[in-house]
Amino acid sequence: MPDDTQDVISGGHLVAKALKAEGVDRIYTLCGGHIIDIYDGCVDEGIEVVDVRHEQVAAHAADGYARITGKPGCAVVTAGPGTTDAVTGVANAFRAESPMLLIGGQGALTQHKMGSLQDLPHVDMMTPITKFAAAVPDTARAADMVSMAFRECYHGAPGPSFLEIPRDVLDAKVPAAKARVPKQGAYRASTRSAGDPEAIEKLADLLVHAEKPAILLGSQVWTTRGTEAAIELVRTLNIPAYMNGAGRGTLAPGDPHHFQLSRRYAFSGADVIVIVGTPFDFRMGYGKRLSPDATVVQIDLDYRTVGKNRDIDLGIVGDAGLVLKSVTEAASGRVNGGASKRKEWLDELRAAEQTAIEKRLPSLKSDASPIHPYRLVSEINDFLTEDSIYIGDGGDIVTFSGQVVQPKSPGHWMDPGPLGTLGVGVPFVLAAKQARPDKEVVALFGDGAFSLTGWDFETLVRYNLPFVGIVGNNSSMNQIRYGQAQKYGMERERVGNTLGDVHYDKFAQMLGGYGEEVRDPADIGPALRRARESGKPSLINVWVDPDAYAPGTMNQTMYK
Repeated sequence: MPDDTQDVISGGHLVAKALKAEGVDRIYTLCGGHIIDIYDGCVDEGIEVVDVRHEQVAAHAADGYARITGKPGCAVVTAGPGTTDAVTGVANAFRAESPMLLIGGQGALTQHKMGSLQDLPHVDMMTPITKFAAAVPDTARAADMVSMAFRECYHGAPGPSFLEIPRDVLDAKVPAAKARVPKQGAYRASTRSAGDPEAIEKLADLLVHAEKPAILLGSQVWTTRGTEAAIELVRTLNIPAYMNGAGRGTLAPGDPHHFQLSRRYAFSGADVIVIVGTPFDFRMGYGKRLSPDATVVQIDLDYRTVGKNRDIDLGIVGDAGLVLKSVTEAASGRVNGGASKRKEWLDELRAAEQTAIEKRLPSLKSDASPIHPYRLVSEINDFLTEDSIYIGDGGDIVTFSGQVVQPKSPGHWMDPGPLGTLGVGVPFVLAAKQARPDKEVVALFGDGAFSLTGWDFETLVRYNLPFVGIVGNNSSMNQIRYGQAQKYGMERERVGNTLGDVHYDKFAQMLGGYGEEVRDPADIGPALRRARESGKPSLINVWVDPDAYAPGTMNQTMYK
């Protein structure tokens, strides 16, 4: 027992102090008896406790908060089903390279292996989908281990960590002098590496002498806040740039180096291809979509990603922003020899872009009813401002939007990432609007995706977080439906993928938000503007053609 004359502190308050030291200003949570001492500590430390309706939402919101702010997110959930409910959110953050900490409750150590309430082997379950997973063994170690978990979030490419804290460890009090509380900024080193200088010089030389270079700016450009360096490189060296994931918006639409629809054409004809912060995963055809004759360079935070699935000619491990800045500096003085000769290449790609636009123009402007998805996403693209954060949560409808919607600024595009998780939309809205209340948030949902976490629309109402939500409603899980039709024939296209005709506009109204139904394409724009002007969380329920499929859906290899 501690001496009553000593200052004592509980495990939950130590956790809150460690969160404060990391710069965490809010936690996302669903309450449970195992974790309430953390809440008590957060109140004392001035950390906001945001309560949601499902632990998956808490984890996704922590992920989203990290993406928006550049600071690690934090979710706190109870033991057993509280932690297992959060698994999907942690897994999504793992594949998306998003730094967050999930803290889970656990039964008391004194009841270890006795079958206490909600007891599960959380650490064993979380280990494969985190960069670090551990149990806190002693109250005095609580803050120290929280800091350790955050440190591991930034080892290589960022990602999530997990800590479980037994109830008696969390609630116990220890002498404050016995507990280690790491000092803010004093327990983590800089992870920003500019890469191997020789490799930097080699890449600069390759780009200066390339006749048809192309660069893909992936999510790590935004993760490392390397936007300015990326822009400087492509403009100085006159290189066409394609963007994916959170890298979208690095260049504004209309920028002479911004390309979107000619990527396959460019990667088939380029002589030098630079892939920045994007693995050779399914989105890249595992590297097979790059010309076999091209010189391929890959830049990534994680050594394990470089050269995985496809041979490369040059690999650089480092911070995307610092690497790109170093390459531009290394090319200084040699620029005119490379940049001036690429006008024909950029003109060729711009012509390919225009051909692609003209091919889908009839659908983008279609007056058909049910509404063509291309018309819907075209209207959304026109609706976005420079301050609109766009969130995509769905299958086929969001695949449509990926070809048309262009964020106007860096860091203004959010999608689940390579895990392809449905249900991120509402929690991402929650995180984005709380992190950046000055920004407009626009979210496009598939009707199936919204159903997974849609009840937390009430959380948005409760916290008075206005946003413009659109449901592309075809009463189907259409991306799967297409594959079933292709593999098994039209007579079996409707097995397990058909939803009811749900009026999500009325759902929004029931929960205190703004809702409106749209069946005529001419009404999309006015409805979006009314949602914006309502000052409420909103859902515009747009009935879209269930028999229209995105090209990306039809080209998925799993259906061939």
